[in-house]
Amino acid sequence: MNLAVFVSGRGSNLKALIDAEELKSLINIVAVVSNKSDCLAFEIAKKKSIDCFTVSNEVSSNSLLFTDLLEIFLEKKISLIVLAGFLKLIPAEFISSFEGKIINIHPALLPSFGGKGMFGMNVHKAVFNSSAKISGATVHFVDSIYDNGLIISQEAVDISDVDSYEEIAERVLNIEHKLLPFTVKKIAENKIVIINKRVKILD
Repeated sequence: MNLAVFVSGRGSNLKALIDAEELKSLINIVAVVSNKSDCLAFEIAKKKSIDCFTVSNEVSSNSLLFTDLLEIFLEKKISLIVLAGFLKLIPAEFISSFEGKIINIHPALLPSFGGKGMFGMNVHKAVFNSSAKISGATVHFVDSIYDNGLIISQEAVDISDVDSYEEIAERVLNIEHKLLPFTVKKIAENKIVIINKRVKILD
């Protein structure tokens, strides 16, 4: 299965996918995409000789439009797009071209602490300030609304003893690095089904 991974930061979830032993015979990451030309995750990709692309909603000499990216993905026969810390809303037209083939990992237990503006440390600050006792990570299908698609997998972590949102971020990130490879593996093995609007993960 050919994958494209969208990132905006340092790419720790990209690295988790690359390093996951259980995925080495199942997936091939053939493109890494960012909205930032200086994205740190590109360094991880380049070390693995993975093609890197910068994308924008506006015409620029330094980036591609999503329509350009669509053509490239069709040529590369991309079967799954993974949003791993990508901080921009993807155009609805692009999403419709890959309906059911785009997933996102969110650093909270959706549907709580999701939506516009809920990314990165903003999420963890909101969780901390709410005095929530658990947090976690969610992998979900992507539609045209932030953090709105059907939930595929989740894992929770106890945060009842934390003293800062940074501690929450660290605990949740550790979960992300396990949950994302697990979910991608299940998708690659065709063990994800949707029944009555509920996503089931088969053994």
